[in-house]
Amino acid sequence: MNRRDCLKSISATGAAAALPGLLSAQNDAKFAFKYVLASTMYGNMKLSRILPELEHTGCEGLDIWCKPHGTQREEIDKMGVDSFAAMLKNYDAKALVFTCLPAGCYGLKPEMPVMQKLGGKIIVSSSPSVEILKGSETRAAVKKLIEEMAPHADEAAEHGLTIALKNGPGQVLSSPESILHFGEFNRHPSLGIALAPQYLKKDILRIPEIILELGNRNLSLIYLQEHGDGAFHKLQKTFELEQLPGRGTLSYSVVAKALKLIEFSGYAEISMYTTPRGLPALEDSEQITELINESRIYVDNCVRNL
Repeated sequence: MNRRDCLKSISATGAAAALPGLLSAQNDAKFAFKYVLASTMYGNMKLSRILPELEHTGCEGLDIWCKPHGTQREEIDKMGVDSFAAMLKNYDAKALVFTCLPAGCYGLKPEMPVMQKLGGKIIVSSSPSVEILKGSETRAAVKKLIEEMAPHADEAAEHGLTIALKNGPGQVLSSPESILHFGEFNRHPSLGIALAPQYLKKDILRIPEIILELGNRNLSLIYLQEHGDGAFHKLQKTFELEQLPGRGTLSYSVVAKALKLIEFSGYAEISMYTTPRGLPALEDSEQITELINESRIYVDNCVRNL
């Protein structure tokens, strides 16, 4: 089964039914992840400590997070966008992504000119909070969300940006079905998904199906992070780090295979959450970089062995 036949199988039978054959299919096209560095991995460390690490992480640029996960976005406001742009230039670095969860998907307008000035590409935010949705309620809610996001995506496009909505608990985009409905309805080139596997613990085996159904057009960013109790409770560091690739139970070989089949061209981000938020993954910035590289090497080996 070649790649074209694989993708035909998705539309003809649905990814879930076609999944075993798809994931055993051959695809000789070259594939490699384009990584972005999550500033939240360094907690509340200053940008002056994070930027020197960028060139050692194999990442193309930064994902700037704000409180409560980190303080880098607030630091930019404090120093001024021009000063931060000069800092980026000094380190030959890029700020490719802004993660603005507190702003919500309808409150991103103030970020757009800032990102445009910095040469950014993607703004990540959450979808609206909702009560538990079931059946047709889910489909209707996702359709409404996409309709309401259209003018925001239009404005993002004018700034050369894409809005990527991150799935999460208690939101419109939370269940596999809601994410699949997003792929069904979304036609805007500047609106996509930031896929967070850590929130799909009960549906971990459906992650490849979700990737295949979304396709490259709808998938802007994927977090290389899985569920771990350390994201919600204070645990020993060994257990907290189980959120990272190669330390948990998620098969990144299968995930990478699905991403290769859709010829994924978005960004991948190695990340984890600390409890409480704002703490660095490890105490020293160089140790954090080594931690990221350990996970990156593991994921790259998964890709290499496809």
